Amino acid sequence: MLNFTVGPVMASDEVRAIGAEQVPYFRTAEFSAIMKENEQLMKQFAKASDDARTVFITGSGTASMEAVVMNVFTPADKVLVVNGGSFGHRFVQLCEIHEIPHTEIKLEMGTPLTAEDLKPYEGQGYTGFLVNLHETSTGVLYDIQMISDFCHRNHIFLAVDSISSFLADPFNMKELGVNVMITGSQKALACPPGISVIILDTEAIKRVEANKVKSMYFDLKDALKNGERGQTPFTPAVGTLLQIHARLKEIERNGGVESENQRMKMLAEDFRNKIKDLPFTIVSQSMSNAVTPLHPQNASAYDIFLKLKDEYGIWVCPNGGDMAEKVFRVGHLGNLSPEDNTRLVDALKDMQAKGLL
Repeated sequence: MLNFTVGPVMASDEVRAIGAEQVPYFRTAEFSAIMKENEQLMKQFAKASDDARTVFITGSGTASMEAVVMNVFTPADKVLVVNGGSFGHRFVQLCEIHEIPHTEIKLEMGTPLTAEDLKPYEGQGYTGFLVNLHETSTGVLYDIQMISDFCHRNHIFLAVDSISSFLADPFNMKELGVNVMITGSQKALACPPGISVIILDTEAIKRVEANKVKSMYFDLKDALKNGERGQTPFTPAVGTLLQIHARLKEIERNGGVESENQRMKMLAEDFRNKIKDLPFTIVSQSMSNAVTPLHPQNASAYDIFLKLKDEYGIWVCPNGGDMAEKVFRVGHLGNLSPEDNTRLVDALKDMQAKGLL
């Protein structure tokens, strides 16, 4: 199968080979050394400050989203949450569950956040800002520089879910003043799902240390303490962490984060050029290099997903809920090539010739 979903994605031969090996015991100096290098490379690729810290959570991206909400905010905060799709709504739900006072900035599907949207919240005493930098459900990439400037002006703590945009789009955690960044193993890191990653700056670490979290597994104080020796508080997904190490070293060998950004930009532009004559509308007004969201003009999006999967051996990414029949997404993450794009486009053109588009 050829995989154009947004996670899990196509992995390199080296990463997949590690998945076939015996998982080693992990309370060792050797594993600690690997984990310390994982931490440093993650900070390097996120362009975090030297005194930032990296935490690896065994759990999906939502696990780290919840851990962040629990650990850096309290009922004394007043948080702005951008809700432009399924994952923005998830941050709203987490604030509700953990009783974090919040205001929801609700956006229409596929529309970017604008300065006008933020204007009513200037000088209103907000202390936190939560945003999914790339709203994966709709494909919208928000203007992180605009958000950063707003938070800087208003002295607001900024936590960013960069799960699907990390490595796909330029991002400089230190220069942007982002206090927390979240990502996951199954997106551009191109490893199996099961590990999510949190990078915290010094201000975020201070918040974590001051907060009494009513959780054992999601207490980041414990994770930070264990991370000092290259370990985790509980048994992690050891094999996936070894695969992440191989993938980070692979990115480093290939020229680092800038090279990876450029590779995915090339893949995204190549695909978008190749579908110009097909009956699709790109629904997002502001796109990441990670994914292209497509609205078929004459067919069901979910039917296209099924046909590609069952008859052509190609996965694209369907949507759920109200968007199930309207939008499917083509990812550009992982071990893909322009030739793979051509195979997908040829399959779509074949469907069009058969009257299925």
